Amino acid sequence: MNELMRSMPSPTLPGLRLPPGPHAHRGWLFKWTNYLKGYQRRWFVLSSDGLLSYYRTQAEMAHTCRGTIPMATAHIEVGDTCHLVVTSGGRSYHLKSTSDAECQRWASALQQAKASGSQMMQHSDDSGDEGPPALDGRALTAGVLKTLASKLDDLSTCNELIGKHGAALQRSLSELEDPRGATDGTDRLKAVNERATLFRITSNAAINACRDFLDVAETHSRRWQRALQYEREQRHHLEETLEQLAKQHNSLERAWREKPHTGVERTPEGEASDENEEAEFFDAMEDTPAFITVTASNHTQHKRSTSNQSMMSGGRPNDWTHNENDSSGPNLMQQRRARRSRIPDKPNYSLNLWSIMKNCIGKELSKIPMPIPYGPNLMQQRRARRSRIPDKPNYSLNPWSIMKNCIGKELSKIPMPVNITRSPVNFNEPLSMLQRLTEDLEYSELLDRAARCDSTLEQMCLVAAFSVSSYSTTVHRTAKPFNPLLGETYELDRLDEYGYRSVSEQVSHHPPAAAHHVSSERGWTLWQDIAIDSKFRGKYISVMPLGCIHLEFHSSGHHYVWSKVTSTVHNIIVGKLWIDQSGDIEIVNTSTKDSCHLKFSPYSYFSRDAPRKVTGVVQDQEGSAHYILSGTWDDKMESAKIVDSSPGGGGSEGKQKTVYQTLPAKLLWKKYPLPDNAENMHFFSSLALTLNEPEDGVAPTDSRLRPDQQLMEAGLWDEANIQKQRLEERQRLERKKREAQASEALEDGQDIEGYHPQWFEKRTNEATGERTYVYRGGYWEAKERQDWTQCPEIF
Repeated sequence: MNELMRSMPSPTLPGLRLPPGPHAHRGWLFKWTNYLKGYQRRWFVLSSDGLLSYYRTQAEMAHTCRGTIPMATAHIEVGDTCHLVVTSGGRSYHLKSTSDAECQRWASALQQAKASGSQMMQHSDDSGDEGPPALDGRALTAGVLKTLASKLDDLSTCNELIGKHGAALQRSLSELEDPRGATDGTDRLKAVNERATLFRITSNAAINACRDFLDVAETHSRRWQRALQYEREQRHHLEETLEQLAKQHNSLERAWREKPHTGVERTPEGEASDENEEAEFFDAMEDTPAFITVTASNHTQHKRSTSNQSMMSGGRPNDWTHNENDSSGPNLMQQRRARRSRIPDKPNYSLNLWSIMKNCIGKELSKIPMPIPYGPNLMQQRRARRSRIPDKPNYSLNPWSIMKNCIGKELSKIPMPVNITRSPVNFNEPLSMLQRLTEDLEYSELLDRAARCDSTLEQMCLVAAFSVSSYSTTVHRTAKPFNPLLGETYELDRLDEYGYRSVSEQVSHHPPAAAHHVSSERGWTLWQDIAIDSKFRGKYISVMPLGCIHLEFHSSGHHYVWSKVTSTVHNIIVGKLWIDQSGDIEIVNTSTKDSCHLKFSPYSYFSRDAPRKVTGVVQDQEGSAHYILSGTWDDKMESAKIVDSSPGGGGSEGKQKTVYQTLPAKLLWKKYPLPDNAENMHFFSSLALTLNEPEDGVAPTDSRLRPDQQLMEAGLWDEANIQKQRLEERQRLERKKREAQASEALEDGQDIEGYHPQWFEKRTNEATGERTYVYRGGYWEAKERQDWTQCPEIF
């Protein structure tokens, strides 16, 4: 029995084997995992057969491999600061070493493994590098699968035998330990030895079956990997070929149309058919829109009659949009009408003050026309706005200072200090929510252009671009604005520069809500009533604005209504803060029933689309699409006029897409660059830098006068915290006072009068049927009189 036991191979569990062959290189590297955990330390092993594997620890090499990349088909990039990127088969490993020398050693080993693997593939007996698997190769694969199935049956049989013999061995051991059977102990010991021998034999058989299965699988794994890589390459090549064929087909069709036919004159109908030559193709809007673009020349766009061109008021060509991607060739330039390249020289008139004064005799000062020579000087006399604020202090997070301010207070009443930081992004910024609403006017010139449009659909495109542009200032602005106090106001008077003036007021504290009104001398009025709802979801905060934005153009009376999308701040607990905008915006012209549906695509790590993507379709009242909008909410928006549409293939979830044929896209809006040193000034835009600039004669409730906000902008954050707590405590006392007065009135049977805003009142909106806050008037008149006696004292 002992000789039989010694002759048995030592049992080895399947799956506990090290990677085959000696190791060419091994060591610790830092591997990028995700945005939450960043780089994590992993044990990497490069085997001599060209496989790069990694494990969490060295001990995991015995049982768990976290991932493997074959180096024969890998692409290796060596970056700066000890970085490596290894890509193969759609997978990428972003690696980082502890030193440049270690990075070079790994790069050399990986390059050598790649060269060796490529050479082995070229000299391999298995065909598959130069073509698809042949019929005999497929038959071989079928035979291998059959062999693997047979080995699995053997493993199943061994498993059953192990279970049977193991149970018998356990029964024999139990009988051996029974003291009542001491007389026949020798026989029982013999039975235990026999059954233990059977168990070992069965276990060794199972181990050998596992080894055979692994040997067969490993023998053919390299061939399967090559076949899979070949299929991927063929698929990619086929996609590129189809794209080239589509472009060639379009070019040939266009060339056939342009070629004159012998003896046949082109009819007007034939010329009209050429109108759609220059086209790009877009799929219809869906939950996940996909756009197909075919590049074409631009000459047909200029052959259209001027009757198709939209005209501005006053007979000027419509400049509602301009083309940023004009790629007209030299032939087109020669065919265009020759335009003048100069105008008469400017007369060298001298400034005659006496002639000017003669024209002013007997006239009021406000009605005296300014002569042309004074124009540039007048522009220079405009008020110069500030272009910078003090740099943001680089405070670190001090939990003890925060906890000290929270001792003895209820959790719901603990004020959030302004100097909570997550370096280098601050939790607060020195602006109030009212000023954030006013920042929507950063690109008010879009509404000025829209007011001059005769076409309602073109006007809709510009309104849609304006609704997107209001988010461009938020891309780096993860800091939280100050919550306005009840009754707090903010005005922005830009009549001289941009022709508008704006006033806003905090009309409710619980829930927080603000009303905003803008009137422009350039033909439009905008107002909104926005409440904020937020939800904390562990790793991120979602901020959902509730309410509608209204826009009305004076000349046409067109009334537009839309709402805002959800803003999400990610990595609240761990990681770098970043903001995203997601959701849908439905813009409706209540006068003509035209509409525009905009989709803000949420950011996805696995998406191939551009980050912060926005797409949209402009439709008329009958639901016919006229324009495709595309772009990103942090950079620009473009529009493309639809000239034809046709049903396309099936989309996701069985939906059928419509292919839109469009003209080249034209630029609607592009973001202004940020000021210099913006990263140290809370990433404020040029307009945001001026929002806290002191103004004469503003209301005593204006956000510019908030002491905590002023101190934070000056960099005195400890003093700002003290003022912030004082103001919030004062607001709580005022609220308790109003609640007590309401309780007394209720006990006396009197009518309860709630809080009434100073400059806004609730009215029923005719377009939506909702009761919203609208401007009642009187603010600018009170400012002109400097009569602020009706304003509450809140600071």
